[in-house]
Amino acid sequence: MMSETLKPEDVEAWRGWIGRTEERAEVLDAEALRRFAAAVGSDLQVETTPPPLAHWAFFLPVVGPEEIGADGHPKRGGFLPPVTLPRRMFASSDMGFGPALTLGAPATLVSTIASVTHKSGKSGDLVFVEVDRAIRQGGETCVAERQTIVYRDDGGRTAPVETRLQAIGAGDEVWTPGPVDLFRFSAVTFNSHRIHYDAPYASEVEGYPGLVVHGPFTAARLFAYAQRRSGAPLKTFAFRAMAPMFCGQPIRLTVGETAGEVVAVRADGSTGMSAKFEV
Repeated sequence: MMSETLKPEDVEAWRGWIGRTEERAEVLDAEALRRFAAAVGSDLQVETTPPPLAHWAFFLPVVGPEEIGADGHPKRGGFLPPVTLPRRMFASSDMGFGPALTLGAPATLVSTIASVTHKSGKSGDLVFVEVDRAIRQGGETCVAERQTIVYRDDGGRTAPVETRLQAIGAGDEVWTPGPVDLFRFSAVTFNSHRIHYDAPYASEVEGYPGLVVHGPFTAARLFAYAQRRSGAPLKTFAFRAMAPMFCGQPIRLTVGETAGEVVAVRADGSTGMSAKFEV
């Protein structure tokens, strides 16, 4: 069922974006990747040890200040459909990896709108936009990724997350991202969404109890954790954000209930993100 603020013809119009493509070319800069590695806590010798999800250091969205919306994201429209629901989040991604990217050489990114879907959830209307991204270099596809972006209603306030004592298993890792960590990750990914650095906005406008940890930041930490656990390069990696995680609270990285699964557990013991991988 659709709310009064969202009409079927709106969704149908946004579906007109399906199949739209955008191509960008870029020389892959080692220093940009080094800054990304520093932000995610990886080895700075990126020429020999690429950081987790290194492709996210490149092909960043760039618009002028007049094209930034009130939430810090680029204004709606352009390549992505102009979905009018106020909240936007990176919900999930499914990636496959081919030949390693070569630094200092040109590469191309081709992005394609794969689907636009409307659903109704507990918090109201949801619109999912799936985007296929292929990074090619030297005639080969190095990274193939399907990203899912979700738009939703305002919803109510998000309850504070209580820190509870958790059993730390053998091989678990505990990560507590602070405000400087969030700022650095925002900077290296050129992500100006205000929920990650503007505490009054995050609380008063979007209703969060604190600064929100970037989903891709958590995904990069989970990717590195999965690679350490497996002891081998990953061929595929797919993550899904399940609940927001907040600055200054411990996040436990651990194995999941099934083979090839890792999870990020919030301070209250609930799962904030789950990921599947293959080596």
